[in-house]
Amino acid sequence: MSIEALIFDVDGTMADTEEAHRVAFNLAFERYRLGWVWERPEYRELLKITGGKERMASYIDTLAVSPAERRRLSTMVADIHAEKTRFYSSFVADGAVPLRDGVERLLREALEAGCKLAIASTTTAVNIDVLLHATLGPRGLDMFNAIACGDQVRAKKPAPDIYELALRGLGLPAEHVVAFEDSPNGLRAAAAAGLRTVVTPTFWTEGGDFSAAALLLPSLGDPTQPLPGEPGGRLESAAWLGFAELARRLSDRAS
Repeated sequence: MSIEALIFDVDGTMADTEEAHRVAFNLAFERYRLGWVWERPEYRELLKITGGKERMASYIDTLAVSPAERRRLSTMVADIHAEKTRFYSSFVADGAVPLRDGVERLLREALEAGCKLAIASTTTAVNIDVLLHATLGPRGLDMFNAIACGDQVRAKKPAPDIYELALRGLGLPAEHVVAFEDSPNGLRAAAAAGLRTVVTPTFWTEGGDFSAAALLLPSLGDPTQPLPGEPGGRLESAAWLGFAELARRLSDRAS
């Protein structure tokens, strides 16, 4: 069965954004004089909760504070998150968050093959816009036929809602589409929507359960950044995942 579209998660998949997000959270916490600092090991655990506002709400639930203080902090979540987004957007606009190896190459190969592109991310539209503009140029958004953001759905990953929204935007059934993810929650969401999924974990997500992935790679790879042991390990044609091999492998599997 032919592949007619690719759907990409953003944070961790298109770009390793999480360190920039972590620093932005900490700067927002400092701005509000909260005394919170999320270190890397702690933030790695917090990433098991999908969504920045949801992450903060869960963190507040763990604090040893009075019920009144917990309610006060909970009312501040949206404002703190907005401040965090401003810091994060500034980092990305300054070019501090590049795309991961092979992402831009595969996007362009897919377009050249007549394949549609979409995004399914629980991050905000603002974060997506600034990343695409900074990494793909002023017409980066135009490469995508559908962009589904976290604020557009009721339930975030691992619920399938965001992928179902992206599929509706593409006007395609799941069997003609491949998803790209980096996290267990993202994989669960894509699988629940009926999508075959390529997973490329990062430091923040490695070690998770990716047994349901159609293909698991450390990254997409590139001619300048070939994947160790490839071809001959998980890939057949080159030391990076090209659209032609992706289409051949997953089309054969679907048939």
